[in-house]
Amino acid sequence: MGEAEKGLFSVIEKLKASTEQEVRIVLLGLDNAGKTTLLKKLASEDLSTITPTQGFNIKCVASNGMKLNVWDIGGQRQIRSFWRKYLENTDLLIYVIDSADKKRFEETGQELSELVMEETLKGVPILVFANKQDLATASPASEIAEGLNLHTYRDREWQIQACCALSGEGVQDGMTWICNSFCNLKK
Repeated sequence: MGEAEKGLFSVIEKLKASTEQEVRIVLLGLDNAGKTTLLKKLASEDLSTITPTQGFNIKCVASNGMKLNVWDIGGQRQIRSFWRKYLENTDLLIYVIDSADKKRFEETGQELSELVMEETLKGVPILVFANKQDLATASPASEIAEGLNLHTYRDREWQIQACCALSGEGVQDGMTWICNSFCNLKK
């Protein structure tokens, strides 16, 4: 079992304290950021057949009475207006950024900023995956965090995690943070 797969299962194991517990995660970001690749990696699926998401993908994993529901919603400009329809009852938001696509940092920052202001996401923890760190042109996660003004999000927990969805590098650390955040909220 790979590092990313162990990460997902360790999250489920840590969250299984109460039976029948369900965790709803919404996975967002601009098109081509790597959202579907990340989700397929977590679900141990083949990564050779990834195509742009036209709508959404849902992956559910059940273990010992726990259910982790991850909603991967397409990031094309014409789909983004529908993101808000999927935010109700979200426990955690994962926002994926292509760290090597500097031309779109302003656009992705604006989208994230608008999401954070949504009433349905008030207080919801945010994990930003700074994806594609394997590329030579990738900006470091700390630089992206500063550019996104993540330090201004004081009404919620947040974390930025450098990763490469293709290899799974950094994904385990993000999944561990998700588990810790969710477990702290449920205390």
